[in-house]
Amino acid sequence: MNTNDHFSQTLSQADRQKRIIEMLHRDGYVKVLELSRLMNVAEITIRRDLAMMEKQQLLERTHGGAISTKRIYQQTSYKNRSDQELQHKDEIGRIAARCIEDGDTVFINGGSTTFHVFKYISSSKVKIITTNASCFNQIQTPNVELVLAGGLYHAESNAFYGSFTNNIINQVIASKSIIGVHGISCKYGLTTPLQEAAETSRLMIERTRGEIIVVADHRKIGLVSDYVTCPTHRISTLITDRFLDSEYIKDFEDQGITVIQTSL
Repeated sequence: MNTNDHFSQTLSQADRQKRIIEMLHRDGYVKVLELSRLMNVAEITIRRDLAMMEKQQLLERTHGGAISTKRIYQQTSYKNRSDQELQHKDEIGRIAARCIEDGDTVFINGGSTTFHVFKYISSSKVKIITTNASCFNQIQTPNVELVLAGGLYHAESNAFYGSFTNNIINQVIASKSIIGVHGISCKYGLTTPLQEAAETSRLMIERTRGEIIVVADHRKIGLVSDYVTCPTHRISTLITDRFLDSEYIKDFEDQGITVIQTSL
């Protein structure tokens, strides 16, 4: 028996849970089978630990393990978000734009990921209604009618929210929505730290008669904030990068959500 095995045998419940938290902080997710082997306890013991920790909102359980649940207490500035992993966001935007078909009317909300959608739109007779202030000069084809749902401008998110914005959205019934998020969780849904942003994105979703497409890189998965946009099962498709754990993909798919990952 090696030293690690001996140490594993002496771990108390508190010690096991401490190590689980350390692994979640390091990797973002843990797997039941690996934890069972590492700590030399039965899988049912690990599952009980995870269930207890989920009640304490320390993590969110998945099919084969758990992911880290982190809370967002304030909105990250648009500039800081847009500088992170641009290549992955750009590929996510390209895939999302391919979901737009000829004749579609599409809501696109604010955000550093949805920004990358506009330049890849190539379908004809498309109407885009957006709150994203970065949309100007991005669309490359004259076959797209662009409506900016202006209102109160929020510099942190580089987007528009509020009653003026919502009045415009209320005049439209879209065939699709492409929604960027601050956090998405199978358990808690789509959330944001800004109440006005949640309200506007929720209204877009409510006034969409077709597909709801969420664009989010893997760092947004498991993040939870104060204001709920909608439950996860309300969305149709999640477009993300290739780093999302396969066990969590299964949880989304169990809710009827199609998960598309980038190849980068």
